[in-house]
Amino acid sequence: MRLHLLALLAKEPAHGYELKQALEQTFGSAYPSPNIGQIYVTLGRLEKDGLIRAVDVEQSNRPNKKVYYLTAKGRELLTTWVDEPTEGPRVRDEFFMKLVLAPLTGIADRMALISRQRRHYLSLMSDLNDLLARTPPTDRVAMLLIEGAMLHLQADLDWLERCQEDLA
Repeated sequence: MRLHLLALLAKEPAHGYELKQALEQTFGSAYPSPNIGQIYVTLGRLEKDGLIRAVDVEQSNRPNKKVYYLTAKGRELLTTWVDEPTEGPRVRDEFFMKLVLAPLTGIADRMALISRQRRHYLSLMSDLNDLLARTPPTDRVAMLLIEGAMLHLQADLDWLERCQEDLA
């Protein structure tokens, strides 16, 4: 969440609740609503690291609020993040490690592991289909996020099929 908050602050200074709302509005229903407590903890760490600075703003009839600004150091980190490629396929897949190692110990059967993982992926796919059906077609960001997750899940299901064929 650190870099997401820095990106929002690069657009404009904001306080914690504005950042929460901006995340929700930007990503829609496809992105889990962030916990406001976690946002403030993260902002505190970003400030401690010198990536943002906070300014107390007086309000009439309300307690003062902290407005956060991106620092030059924060902008530099954000630029580095944006410029770097995102991780690609995962070679150290946790499930694959279980699939290979658990049968060696005698505590699990490969086909049982594959079946359980397939059921889990199919359940996730069902949840994503439900989410997609509830998402307004005009919310293109959420639609793309959900469709991307579905494509990844389909690839994982195809890969499980391959594991079953090769390891049976």
